[in-house]
Amino acid sequence: MTRENLILLTDSYKVSHHVQYPPNTQVVYSYIESRGGKWDQTVFFGLQYILKKYFTGAVIEPWMIDEAAEVSTAHFGDGRIFNRQGWEYILSQYGGRLPLKIKAVPEGTVVDSKNVLVVIENTDPNCFWLTNYMETLLMQLWYPVTVATQSHEMKKIIRHYAALTGGDMDVSFKLHDFGFRGSTSVESAAIGGAAHLTSFLGTDTMPALMLLRRYYGADMAGFSIPAAEHSTITSWGKNGEADAFRNMLFQFPNALVAVVSDSFDIFNACENLWGTQLKDAVESRNGTLVVRPDSGEPTEVVPQVLETLGRRFGFTVNEKGFKVLPPYIRVIQGDGIKYESLGDILEAVYQAGWSTDNIAFGSGGGLLQKVDRDTLKFACKASQVVVAGVAREVYKDPVTDPGKTSKKGRLVLVRDDDNFITVAEGTVDPDEDRLIVVFENGELTAEYDLAGIRARIAANLEVGLRTRAAA
Repeated sequence: MTRENLILLTDSYKVSHHVQYPPNTQVVYSYIESRGGKWDQTVFFGLQYILKKYFTGAVIEPWMIDEAAEVSTAHFGDGRIFNRQGWEYILSQYGGRLPLKIKAVPEGTVVDSKNVLVVIENTDPNCFWLTNYMETLLMQLWYPVTVATQSHEMKKIIRHYAALTGGDMDVSFKLHDFGFRGSTSVESAAIGGAAHLTSFLGTDTMPALMLLRRYYGADMAGFSIPAAEHSTITSWGKNGEADAFRNMLFQFPNALVAVVSDSFDIFNACENLWGTQLKDAVESRNGTLVVRPDSGEPTEVVPQVLETLGRRFGFTVNEKGFKVLPPYIRVIQGDGIKYESLGDILEAVYQAGWSTDNIAFGSGGGLLQKVDRDTLKFACKASQVVVAGVAREVYKDPVTDPGKTSKKGRLVLVRDDDNFITVAEGTVDPDEDRLIVVFENGELTAEYDLAGIRARIAANLEVGLRTRAAA
């Protein structure tokens, strides 16, 4: 398969920028940050994938320059706009490797918003124009960071209610990724699904497994179980729903198995099918049946399903006074799950007196699709240029929106007690800088595996829980 033409993976207007900088510009230095937004922290993840796939090695080839020149001439109606000389310089002097240096916070680091996450600069003064030419592709970082952050925040909610109701605090399988079919592309499903797996272990998005296998050293990053869908249940007919359920128990006798149970009447299914006709088969299985309601208002349906199953199968009461179904039966809510609804459903379960041990969640569009670049207000801005050997601060400060004021100069990320802060380079010991060189002149200079990324995120979660408990 022919690789993508990296020269064309940018915004059209950037093709013209090489003549827009001041004469004798030698260096353009830019940074990426979250300017705030929905959460006050960001989970940094996904840059390594972008660098490995698009930036590493000899990524510029002669045919790319020819194709980009042809496309640009037709696109702009002017052959002079395309920077053929600049790209041919990169090809001749660097063998097609990009003369850039990129520093970033280690992946898996949880950083307070409004702080620098990545800095980029050219390493050859003839390629000053390259820094922000690559912004478009590097800014794709907003997506894995936003999904990883959202999953981390959802994990906080689940653990909060686990602590309240005496549930197991290991909630790694409590939020399952159902998002592949609702994603905009295979690549977006892979990237977003991989980001989710930095905090959880459950997924049905197999491209995410392959991305983490190829780019993050994870042989198997996530897990799933046999599960029914409506077609496999309703194909038995309405009068055959009990037979469809029985078949699931027969086909998967020794495992977790999830069965969608709302095809006709979720409450009848719980009361009379699972709870009466198939009760003995459920109780005698060497495994756990997971009943899945998939319609209705979850804050009402989920507690009713738990109450019905508790009435039919019994329950115990844990040390915090919350009800727990027998270990052979559980519930998963996979409809309407997003950050905003998760806490409401868990609050309803809590108010009904049930432990979170009884329930897990699956999320699709709410997990991988209902985010955008403004969710965390991602931006990439130049903060310094060097012109004729003289460094010049670069910034924007629009009177119409103070929130878009950008940072100035060369930047360093440091820890201040438990918080991150961004300061000017030269104001602290260089060893305090948490940004490290991850890419230089075509080579990846630092690499992270999923295990280490998960460990960093988990450590932040534990610190946060202790801090909230102390407060």
